[in-house]
Parts: sequence; C-alpha cells; structure tokens
Amino acid sequence: MKKFVIVTDSCADLNGELRKKYDIEYLCMRVIEGIVDRPADLDWDFMPAKTFYDKMRQGVRFTTAQITRQDYAEHFEKYITDGCDVISISCSSALSGSYKASLLARDEVSKAHPEAKIYCIDALNACIGLGLLCITASKLRAEGKTVDEVASFIEANKLKMNQLAFADDLVYLKRAGRVAPTSAFFGGILKIKPLIISDALGNNVAVEKVKGRPAVTKRALQLFAERYDASFPYPIVAVAHADCEEEAKLFAEKVKELMPDKNVEFLIDYIGPIVGATVGPGTMAVYFFGDEVTYKAE
Repeated sequence: MKKFVIVTDSCADLNGELRKKYDIEYLCMRVIEGIVDRPADLDWDFMPAKTFYDKMRQGVRFTTAQITRQDYAEHFEKYITDGCDVISISCSSALSGSYKASLLARDEVSKAHPEAKIYCIDALNACIGLGLLCITASKLRAEGKTVDEVASFIEANKLKMNQLAFADDLVYLKRAGRVAPTSAFFGGILKIKPLIISDALGNNVAVEKVKGRPAVTKRALQLFAERYDASFPYPIVAVAHADCEEEAKLFAEKVKELMPDKNVEFLIDYIGPIVGATVGPGTMAVYFFGDEVTYKAE
C-alpha cells in the first residue's frame, strides 16, 4: 500500500512528542510582535509559552499570518517526490485562509503529478480540536487504512469534534472580531464569560453567556456530559489552556469523572501561539468526539 503523509498547521497545537508519536507533519504559520515576524512554532522555540501570555497580560498585541500557497506547494511537491500521497488537514476556513491556500497548492501540484492523491480537508475547527482530528487520521493509518479511507472518515466525522471553550477576558476576542464591542464592555463590568463552540461552519460562536468563571466552568462540564460520545471508535479528549495550568488540571479531573471509560487517551497542554493570540491568557477549552455539531450562527 502506498504511504501517505498527514500534514497540518500551527493551529493544531500538537507538541513535538505528539507529532513524533503519531508521525504528523505541520507547516508553520507566523506570529508577529510589532515588526518582529517569527514562525508560530508549536514547541515554543521562538518564545516560552508563559512569556508569550505574560506579554499579552502586559498589553503586547500579537498578530498572525497564514501559510502561503507557495509554502504548501513546496511541501506537497516534496512529499510526492518522496513517494507519498498527502492528507492535509487545515484550520477552519472560517478562521484562516490556510485551507484555501492548500487547495490552490493542490491544484498546482496535481498538474505536474496527476497520479498523486492530495486530500485537503477543512477541519472546521482549530486548536487541539484540529490536532485530535490529525491524531485520529494517524490511528486509522496505523490500522492499515488507505489514504482514501482515512480522508473519507475524517470528512464524515469532523463535525463530531466538539469544542467547549471560555475566555477569561473578552478584550482579546473583541480585537479579533469574535464578539461585539458592547459584549466585551459589559463582559468586563459584569464578569460575563461566554461559552464558545465551533459551529457547523467552523465559526467560533458564543452560544451562552454565563456570569462568573465558576459558573461557566460548571456549564461546560454539564454540556460535556450531555454531548460526549463514549461509543466513538477512536475516543480521545483534550483540555487546552492559555497559561492557567493548575486550573486546567483541576478542570481535566472533573472532565475525567464524567467519562464512563477511564482509559481513554487524555491530553492537557497549552493553547498554541496562533489561537492564543486571539483568545488571550486564561482561556480554557475541552475538545472531544461527541454529538455532531449542527448549530450555525445566524
């Protein structure tokens, strides 16, 4: 059977250990601080994660840049020349232009290599939710599934990847255009904490607004219990945090208590620089396979 590469981007938030374990490639987006432009390295070689989030607390604003068509094309060309087909799983097209760039690169490279298979998948998710889709693809590959079978499975099940996230401060989401300015203003005064999902179109949407951190944490746990699918054939759960590690560990223990199977692979790690630049320090989220997401923001 022909080998194939699974490739993603900096939004996947997969650390080096996980990328090695599951043999997943990734292309770096860019993170920009003033005039300093750096690769959005998921191993935080450009800047320790805590330093990154402390700078945001101090008022530093980071912006980001997507992967270019040329970068995708160069990597696709390399994989194909090495004798591999490709599955590229990108950050939600509602949040980034990288998926579109991958499609343009696929069309370009396919002209020179019509025999090669290049599947480009819009994850309709980001952060470690995107990463969990990549890990699932890797597990299928390890079972001997073909590139066609793996791509088909991920496409069919990507909307079963659920996100339940809550931000500590709405100012970062306001800057990124994720909430209305008035919501951010009243959120600061009234301590409103929006519960944010990734909807069926890949948008980050505040579906509920809860007063206070304890209350929104409790609500996230309630929704996890309602939506988690213990029968999914490749179960895996992750808690991601933006420099609130101890709180994330406590939250993760409460999530685990709600899971009927205690042996499911469970990950806890930092939200990476691309997503982190948007959501800001103190954000937490849980990602898991559950009921298919059907909600679409109006």
